Amino acid sequence: MSSRPLRILVVDDDPAMVGAITALVCTEGHQVITAYDGLTAVKRFREEHPDLVLLDLAMPGPDGFNVAGQMRAVGPAPILVVSGESGEAAKVRALGIGADDYLTKPFGKGELLARISAIMRRVDRSAAFGASGGGPLTVGDLVIEPGRHEARVGETGLALTPTEFRLLEALVRAGGDIVPHLQLARSGWPAEPDPDLLWLKPHLARLRSKVEAVGGPQVVAVRGVGYRIVTEEERAG
Repeated sequence: MSSRPLRILVVDDDPAMVGAITALVCTEGHQVITAYDGLTAVKRFREEHPDLVLLDLAMPGPDGFNVAGQMRAVGPAPILVVSGESGEAAKVRALGIGADDYLTKPFGKGELLARISAIMRRVDRSAAFGASGGGPLTVGDLVIEPGRHEARVGETGLALTPTEFRLLEALVRAGGDIVPHLQLARSGWPAEPDPDLLWLKPHLARLRSKVEAVGGPQVVAVRGVGYRIVTEEERAG
């Protein structure tokens, strides 16, 4: 588990499930914030600034997909979906909206704690890498500052998740060259020994949307190979 105490927002309409998750994570010294519906979840997220969200998908009011999207628009705290929906479509949709991982109910104590630990290692490693990542990196008006873990296009800041930031940094460092799928996945999920390449597409889609919405460079897929960022020279030409 993460060595530092976390503030974890647990969102589920089943009080028994909230109680079970709370009991598990509290044994590791973490603090739990609870919400039993979508509206309350978004309100708590805005007010409490949790380090991590454990989010169910099926609940009253806005469902988990809607809630994840609203949370992702507010801040970059990682989201672990904990759901009874085991189909691939639900997993892909959740990851596409901005969730960082997906855990299917029922689950064991060890698996939940391991997933939390893996997510927070990614966040901690990203921060540590950023602290020694050198000076700003640029592609046209896009500027990445690894030391501050910040990215912007012109004067407009980009609200990126830790995973999105790592993916964008890898693309920018490549200077317009193709970053192969496996290399990019390992950049996005450095704590995973064998990251699933299926994770790339939804995260890159969200990243592309955020960057291009404010006039930043295009992120393009090279079919069957990887992804690359379009440099200013290419755009001008």
